[in-house]
Amino acid sequence: MSIKVTRLPDSEPRDRHVAIGTFDGVHLGHQAVIDDADTVLTFEPHPLTVIHPEVAPKLIMPFNVKRDVLDGLGVEELVVIPFDREFSQRSAEDFIGHVLVERLGAGKVSVGENFRFGNKARGDAGMLAGDGRFETRVVPLVEVDGETISSTRIRGLVAAGDVEQAMHCLGAPYMLEGAVVSGDQRGRELGFPTANIVPDDELVVPGHGVYAAFANGHPAAVNVGVRPTFETGRGLLVESHMLEFDGDLYGRNLRVAFVERLRGEKRFESVDELVAAMKDDVERAREACAAYGGGPAA
Repeated sequence: MSIKVTRLPDSEPRDRHVAIGTFDGVHLGHQAVIDDADTVLTFEPHPLTVIHPEVAPKLIMPFNVKRDVLDGLGVEELVVIPFDREFSQRSAEDFIGHVLVERLGAGKVSVGENFRFGNKARGDAGMLAGDGRFETRVVPLVEVDGETISSTRIRGLVAAGDVEQAMHCLGAPYMLEGAVVSGDQRGRELGFPTANIVPDDELVVPGHGVYAAFANGHPAAVNVGVRPTFETGRGLLVESHMLEFDGDLYGRNLRVAFVERLRGEKRFESVDELVAAMKDDVERAREACAAYGGGPAA
């Protein structure tokens, strides 16, 4: 990893091309804004969790995944604004003068056409373009299949299990990660050992079902759900049966990149029926991962 991560108070002014946004998901619309910018300026946590927590969205990706995706795009530095109530009170003029000019030394600024900033969202792309201290690049919204790409749209697709369409908007598979936790060993007993993670409540999770995915780069059949065939009393789990890996992952981080939804979650009448379905899931997952042209994105 070559990207430098800097908190705004620790940043040093230099001639920068700064792309500004929350960039949750770093989807194709965000990538158009970032383009050849050397610096990305973002907010952590998501501003709505501070301003209107009651309507704060589920996130598409946690910060460390966002960092890695930006690194893959060639961004040199990720500058993070520690967003709190005090910062939310700053005027749009102060954001331009103090943050962009004094703190960062921006020579060029890129934003999406719908970007808003400053107290009560009074600042917009027009205000930035009217400031003569830097060049402003305003990027139109990007469409896929005749519909504007947005983080809101992608959240809906992921929650519905449509990870393929989400991938078209993201430009890469949707990724979820977490520490591997111990399960009840049910999969191992059935011949399909799994690495299990409990998804963070702050993140959007694919709808219950079975998916083809890459888990830490390995092809995998992944179940998202509560395993209705067994009365376990457990909550939501993401269970990855990795097809080309045999090792102990407990306590380690697992990043799952979802490629295709294979079927919905289903209750089976017998364990034999479940095992037969799981064998089919594994073969279909193997084929889907082999057919995926982008390679493992985890």
